[in-house]
Amino acid sequence: MIASDPVPDAPLPVPDGSGETPQRSRLLGQLLLASGMIRAQELEAALEGQATSGQRLGEALVARGACREEAVARALAIQLNLPVADPPLKPEPEALALVRPRLARERGVLPLSATPRSLRLAMADPLDLATVDDLQFQTGRRVEPVVATRSAVEVGLVRGYGGELDALVEQLPGRLIRGRTREEDPDHLVRAAAAAPVVRLVDHVLNRAVDERASDIHIEEWEDGVRVRYRIDGVLRPAMELPQGIREAVISRIKIMAGMDISVKLRPQDGSFPLRLGERRLDVRASTLPVSSGEKAVLRLLDPSQSPGDLEGVGMSPEDLARFRTLLRSRSGVILAAGPTGSGKSTTLFGAMAELDRERDNIVTLEDPIEYRLPGVNQVQVNPRAGLGFPTVLRSVLRQDPDVVMVGEIRDRETAEIAMAAAITGHLVLSTVHTTDAPGGITRLLNMGVPPFLLAGGLTGIIAQRLVRRVCDLCRGHDAGCTHCADGYRGRLGVFQLLVVSEALRDAISRGAGTTELRSLAEEGGMGSMAEDARRKVAEGRTTPHEIGRVLGTDPAAGRPCRGCGATLPQGAVGCPACGRRARVLCGCGTEVRSGWRFCPSCLRALSGGAMA
Repeated sequence: MIASDPVPDAPLPVPDGSGETPQRSRLLGQLLLASGMIRAQELEAALEGQATSGQRLGEALVARGACREEAVARALAIQLNLPVADPPLKPEPEALALVRPRLARERGVLPLSATPRSLRLAMADPLDLATVDDLQFQTGRRVEPVVATRSAVEVGLVRGYGGELDALVEQLPGRLIRGRTREEDPDHLVRAAAAAPVVRLVDHVLNRAVDERASDIHIEEWEDGVRVRYRIDGVLRPAMELPQGIREAVISRIKIMAGMDISVKLRPQDGSFPLRLGERRLDVRASTLPVSSGEKAVLRLLDPSQSPGDLEGVGMSPEDLARFRTLLRSRSGVILAAGPTGSGKSTTLFGAMAELDRERDNIVTLEDPIEYRLPGVNQVQVNPRAGLGFPTVLRSVLRQDPDVVMVGEIRDRETAEIAMAAAITGHLVLSTVHTTDAPGGITRLLNMGVPPFLLAGGLTGIIAQRLVRRVCDLCRGHDAGCTHCADGYRGRLGVFQLLVVSEALRDAISRGAGTTELRSLAEEGGMGSMAEDARRKVAEGRTTPHEIGRVLGTDPAAGRPCRGCGATLPQGAVGCPACGRRARVLCGCGTEVRSGWRFCPSCLRALSGGAMA
């Protein structure tokens, strides 16, 4: 989007093409000072440094961390009476064809649009009159400059011309490409990480990851180079290869951004930093790990503004959704979301909280870290290093008169016991646990050491889940050239298994029954399997058998145990291949019949006693 800013009444000096005049620098600085973007001390320090650095004032202020690129761009636009272009820049093909890619990259400009007589040009340096003259001569059109940040121009060049990675690598200092930097010199690493080409390269990696909807970025060193991979819709994909010698500078740049110690290489580190893309703000969680080849960095991209919606959008079957909402309306008890890391447990719990009355209820969450912001909810950041672990904070929260408490994860017996005791005394507690299926969540808590009587009294339900990729809405997975997706999938949806704790199940928990018995009782109470829910979503055309096999194919909980011999039944099996016991009862229409049903829910056929045998 291109917008014009107001112009000050004072006349502006005309640039002579030789660079910034002291008067012009002063005026730009005063504009930034008046807007509150910088402090007087920072302005004076940057002006003094100009004499030796040769940088323009805006570049000097950004390099010192005094202000952001966007603030300088807007101040320049006001100063020069030019419009400003907000990211993302979207160049038109007709305009791109008028300027050679190499020239556009060298001069830091991006053609936006063109008419037979004019060329609208985004410029990171609108005072570069030599470039304006050159392009006017080469294109035969009047150049109309538009102010944009340098990073926005670089991202636009990638989208317009492609191949920016090669261009960025070409700009890297030769010593970085040819070999490793000097590990024993932290000051040298700081200088290498602050080099403009390295900064732009890391920005390119981040911006491209956001453009491609990546949730994680993996930066790994190998024998012949550095591999960058993006996790998109739960699947890791190769993104780019970098020269082997650049790895230390890139890792150091990430450490500096995340507030880590660049001199520490032999132990893991964690940190975070904000990432701003125009009006959009993301949180980046960074982690480094020493490996045999050096260090590996993983960055997780979190968008706090993209809070999960309500339960309608998570993908539960109407039957499970109704039962889950009944658990929420009970207003007491512990409800757990079970599954491995990255299975969407937190999304489900936030969807549940979105359906609660946040005006009348006191809802408190304990999270590590806080990933989403939910209006009307008191969110607490757990910090074990500062003595604020889950048990400590949970005890304090229970003294705050809460109605609903969400605990990010139950990791130990102490947290689990406090949660169960709170549920028994009338609180609704939501949390997560890492197990393969819903009955396994009960066994997991018992193995933690939670007393069976306490678990039986506090637990009301467990919802286990996985995430599978959703078929692209545009091409339905059939068009290899689809512009909306990369391989026929876009986005993800959940497959679920809901266990509601019945009285029979409470009795079994109290006497310490095993997982097989617990699973059988849960099935008699209406619990299905994730495999069944997955088949339903395949039949609805929302995902594919291949995707279900990828996610559930190696899952030991995807098949059910035989009630006769305990052997694991293959997915969809009608009987046990080990002992021959009938595992499922099917109606004539093919619908699986559950215990206690008198009529088939699909065809309404009456079910005889023989059919239920």
